[in-house]
Amino acid sequence: MIVGMKSRLHLLLVFLIGIKSVASQSIVESLPGYAGTLPFTLETGYIGVGENDEVQLFYYFIESENEPTRDPLLLWLNGGPGCSAFSGLVYEIGPLAFDIENFDGSLPSFILNPYSWTKVANIIFLDYPVGTGFSYSNTSKGYPSSDTKSTQHNYTFLRKWLLAHPAFLKNRLFVSGDSYGGYIVPMVALQIAKGNEAGLQPIMSLKGYIIGNPLTDEDSDANEKIPYAHRMALISDKQFEQARSSCNGEYVNPDPNNIQCLFALSIINERTKLINGAHILEPKCKFLSPKPSDSRRFLVDVPVDLLSLSNRNELKCRNMRYATSYVWANDETVREALHIRKGTITDWTRCNKSLSYEYDIESAFEYHQILSDRGFQALVYSGDHDMDIPYMATLKWIRKLNVSLEDEWRAWNVDGQVAGYTEMYKNNQASIIFATVKGAGHTAPEYKPKECLEMIKRWLSLYPL
Repeated sequence: MIVGMKSRLHLLLVFLIGIKSVASQSIVESLPGYAGTLPFTLETGYIGVGENDEVQLFYYFIESENEPTRDPLLLWLNGGPGCSAFSGLVYEIGPLAFDIENFDGSLPSFILNPYSWTKVANIIFLDYPVGTGFSYSNTSKGYPSSDTKSTQHNYTFLRKWLLAHPAFLKNRLFVSGDSYGGYIVPMVALQIAKGNEAGLQPIMSLKGYIIGNPLTDEDSDANEKIPYAHRMALISDKQFEQARSSCNGEYVNPDPNNIQCLFALSIINERTKLINGAHILEPKCKFLSPKPSDSRRFLVDVPVDLLSLSNRNELKCRNMRYATSYVWANDETVREALHIRKGTITDWTRCNKSLSYEYDIESAFEYHQILSDRGFQALVYSGDHDMDIPYMATLKWIRKLNVSLEDEWRAWNVDGQVAGYTEMYKNNQASIIFATVKGAGHTAPEYKPKECLEMIKRWLSLYPL
């Protein structure tokens, strides 16, 4: 009787949102590169979005290794735009990581990540927008995307996913991601909130969102790079003061007739050109491919054919380590294990730079303000050695929100050591926790996995950092 009632409820919900087809999903018990059965539950699949389901979004879903029925559900959105969720899974917060030390160019092996966020949460890793990872379109007209379009697709994906997984409808839901996800995460969260208010089914248990090293306003974020470089002793007091005074604190789009400002900026550019923006203490590798002209894309990728495995020192370059994902994801046995549809993606790339994508949202600030006003919780964290999106830029827009400071700047510790610094802001029922992660770069969990797991564990448990 109970099963019958659940089936009728499921059919009713399908009818209510007009789903044309049920999600395609498969449980994956083993993967090439990992010996034996996976010690966690992994599901992969596709969900169609768009007018005629022409866009097929691919996902990896990993159940919590703790209590799946009670632990929160996270939708994880990587940056780029166009960087596969698989990158977040194996290089940041998932339970598997590549054995970099023993990688020789053949199919890489996996090791378990003891600091996976699946220790405390269920996580959907979504390949978005269309053309990212294993997500594809049935028609050429389905490939062009944008901030607003991909947000709508992600929202539709989540509605359909929850209908196909009704057991997770009551789990606390958090939209999460990093880098360019700083734009999309709050947009998706607000879309969910509006859908709930409009009574669209299924009603989602949205509690808040999580963003790391987030891009929020392109010009404002970039404008803090020079003050950050000064604070981190990359430029001198004199060089910074010359730029500050002659440019009036505006460094991104200087007046072309302001010769003093242009000269000051050229000096600073010369002093910092060999600094790795993603992590100022790590080498800027000679094999890095050129950045696209659009400065919003912060995650630089590297072609596999540039990898020289004869020199083991090259693997010390973080970007070169990403070659493991290329080799693995383009292996035919891997695609069979993941249940990838044949003929849909010929060459998998970690970050697709050839997307047809329109950047149609200038700033995500208003989305944060609206979400705060509606009482949602937010965790915003920044690796403090990231110069691409300096923590100072993130803290600056948080302080502009209609919030009041509740907990002043203080250290948060892990195992008796300072793991970073934190502040808490409140607005009625809403709270925003800001945290730096000491020593981390652009995608903080990649550099400090232990500290980041403790951070998310405490925040999800409503425990102070």
